[in-house]
This record gives sequence, C-alpha cells and structure tokens, in this order.
Amino acid sequence: MKSIFVYKNIKPTSKDLENGLGETFPIWKSFEDFTKKNYPDATCEWNFSGEKFGWSYRIKDNKRILIYLLPRDKFFKTAFVFGQKATNQIMESDISESIKTELKLAKQHAEGRGIRIEIKDQSNFEDIQKLIKIKISN
Repeated sequence: MKSIFVYKNIKPTSKDLENGLGETFPIWKSFEDFTKKNYPDATCEWNFSGEKFGWSYRIKDNKRILIYLLPRDKFFKTAFVFGQKATNQIMESDISESIKTELKLAKQHAEGRGIRIEIKDQSNFEDIQKLIKIKISN
C-alpha cells in the first residue's frame, strides 16, 4: 500500500494531510511535536520516493532519519530503522511484544532493521514515543 499522496508535482499541504488522515491527524502531529521537543534541531521534510511509494514525511537530524511518517487513507504508518545497539535497547525495554517480534523478524540491512507500525488509534502511542526516544539516543 502506498501514500495517499502520489503526484510528484503536488507536495502535500497541512490541510491535505488533515483531510487525508482524518481522526488520526492529531496523533501524527503529536509524534511530530514529540520528536521535535526531544530533538529540537530536527528538520522535517516531505520526500517523494517514486511512483511506487508516493510522498512520505521525514523527521531527521543532520545525518539520519529519526522517524518516517507515511500517510495512508484515514490512518498512517510510522517507520524506523534501528541499528544493533538500539535494537538491543528495544528488546530489553517494556515496549510491546508485537513490536519486538516485528523488529526481530525484520531483515538486517547495513543501516539496521526497518519496521513499520500502523497507526489507526492511540493504542501504540506510548510505544512509538519510546521508539522515538531510543532512536534519538542512539
């Protein structure tokens, strides 16, 4: 499944995002605000990853992406890439077993293991905040 924003020449606006995400828009904003609060130098940008994926939103420091926010129809996904140190920290944390299992099963790449988590409600809210903090600290 790809972004709800698929036209390379039309960068999404905040209003487009709010309309597309519906009730999950405030959750998106809270993750964006939380990341910027915990890493004030973070920069945010829309990125078009090609026809297959469409537009995604990245919050990053000067050399790596802290969190990807991937807009879908009335929901979104968060995505992270964790190196080994961060992966170990997650496995030792109180983050939900389902996220740990997904991380364990994720393919190991040079930059780490990548996971995506669907956000349709507040159920993973605290876990995502913990993942953001772990990503920032590693």
